[in-house]
Amino acid sequence: MFYWSTLHNRTTEENQHQTRKLFNAIHQVLLMRQGPIHEFTFHSNKSCHFYELDQIIFHLSRNHTVKKLTLAFDYMDSYKLPLSAFSLHQLTDLDLCYVNLDHQPIFSGFGSLRSLSLIKVKISTKAFLHLLSNCPSLKRFNLQGDIGSKDCTIIELFECLPVIEHLTIWGNCVHPWLVLDSIPKELPTTLIHLKCFRFNNICFVDDHGLTFLAVLIKCSPNLEKIELEIDDCIVDDNEICCGILEEYSDVRLEHLKELEIMCFSNLKHVIEFVKFILARSPKLKRVILYSFVEKDEESDILTILSQAPHASQEEIVVRCITD
Repeated sequence: MFYWSTLHNRTTEENQHQTRKLFNAIHQVLLMRQGPIHEFTFHSNKSCHFYELDQIIFHLSRNHTVKKLTLAFDYMDSYKLPLSAFSLHQLTDLDLCYVNLDHQPIFSGFGSLRSLSLIKVKISTKAFLHLLSNCPSLKRFNLQGDIGSKDCTIIELFECLPVIEHLTIWGNCVHPWLVLDSIPKELPTTLIHLKCFRFNNICFVDDHGLTFLAVLIKCSPNLEKIELEIDDCIVDDNEICCGILEEYSDVRLEHLKELEIMCFSNLKHVIEFVKFILARSPKLKRVILYSFVEKDEESDILTILSQAPHASQEEIVVRCITD
């Protein structure tokens, strides 16, 4: 395994000099390396041209069976992934942060890739769907940031993840490209292998976030765990929430065992969602609500939820988050 990180707190000239020395050192080590390299990690907090990094990735693609590749930067335009990276056909784990992936979608895919994390990457909708559809073994996927400038449907996304088991989505991914009008009346059961879903920064006031969650639940009959981190919403629009939940009232979570919500509040629309889950999850064992509410409010929340219809005898825990 090789792990490299650029230096901090230097002038521009000093940083460029140190960067050149760093790349020369990496290249020399790689050329001298006799054994295999299965993992390569590069972190940088500087925006600059990385021609030398292109050469390193090219070398890795030609001479080593790299299985885990991590490239992380702090600026959106700091690095454009070279085409040679798409020749790393033995990759099982790929983590990219602030990387430009906006190539023409012509590569044959990563047949062995099992884990993919895309954080603030630049990629077109067409290239994004092409990438996912050519990773047939993908079991874990993390997506944060806007994708492309053209519309993408929620069904198109799910169809690209046929064997996914762990899925993490951030709320800011949903609104710009999810086409709500494209959702069919009869939803296909596409995510049959999905066990755990995490939705960060979900906003219940915006119908996009809750609709995405409801559709995902309906398409995932074997879901065992849901983790939510709720975005701050000062508006308690229970009408929108109830309307969406009523539309998906036929949903059943036959295998759900655990519901965990971070930044839980006692707003009506959030409580209604929890009640929605309680009534449809016969195997639910535990509900954990991490909240900023006061102690007396914790008791009120537990009372409200205990009086709601339950499909199982689950444990409900409210834990206070300290600032």
